[in-house]
Amino acid sequence: MILRKSDWHSADIIAALRKKKITLAALSRQSGLGSSTLANTLIRPWPKGEWLIAECLGVHPSDI
Repeated sequence: MILRKSDWHSADIIAALRKKKITLAALSRQSGLGSSTLANTLIRPWPKGEWLIAECLGVHPSDI
């Protein structure tokens, strides 16, 4: 039996960031991007954005 791991729901990612006391917009600005740029990562694949979010959460992007 092969277990497939599903991706985190976008609300779970936002909640995890809020637990770290940062918003997606603030993380975008902190990374030198426009305030809504990282929001694109929640709706389409973008490896750089996935790495930035994962790094902030202290996990590997494949875990999200």
